[in-house]
Amino acid sequence: MPDPGPFPTAAVTTVAFDADDTLWHNERFFKLTQARFAELLADHAPAEGLQDRLHAAETRNLARYGFGVKGFVLSMIETAIEVTEDRVPARVIRDILETGREMLDHPVELLPHAAEAVAAAARHRVLLITKGDLMHQEQKLARSGLGELFHGVEIVADKTPPVYARIFARHGEGAERALMVGNSMKSDVLPVIEAGGWGVFVPHDLVWDYERAEAPADHPRYRALTDLGGLGPLLDDLAQI
Repeated sequence: MPDPGPFPTAAVTTVAFDADDTLWHNERFFKLTQARFAELLADHAPAEGLQDRLHAAETRNLARYGFGVKGFVLSMIETAIEVTEDRVPARVIRDILETGREMLDHPVELLPHAAEAVAAAARHRVLLITKGDLMHQEQKLARSGLGELFHGVEIVADKTPPVYARIFARHGEGAERALMVGNSMKSDVLPVIEAGGWGVFVPHDLVWDYERAEAPADHPRYRALTDLGGLGPLLDDLAQI
């Protein structure tokens, strides 16, 4: 992306976007695969509690495998072995692996106003900050057609206040003059505000339970939008601060 040139003396000079379920669909494919996982195990284990067992395995394995499809597939395999008491057929494991390959190969489907929102931020330094598997996230960005709109891309293991502080110091003028847009209250909003920046919540219909958290409704640096179409007007408002 071309150099944006001198920045105005606005409160916000860097705008960052989350990727999954902010700019393009992601969780819907996990939900579909979870349903397929239940079908594959229907003849081998009770359906009751299966999704809870899978969620527990996912959460337990985040420190080992990180976020993304590959860790999810390994958690499905681990859960299948556990709930069948080591009797899961090899063909089921093979089918679980195939569902993972399908997730990795799925076309990128942009959410409404995604391209317009990134373009509307072009008066600022524009970043993509996402977590997950490095190769898969790079592939999704390439398929999205949005890659050239970003001045920088950061694919991180997790999103914490120190991580955001380092990124905004490296790419911009610090967290105090940065704004993060995302669908996860836990990962995209709260840690950015804690780091000193602006957190903008854009809800998505599907939310992984791990990413749920209470909104900091009274915080002066918190904003919520109905969809990405409201980002341009919000940036205009903040430019007056």
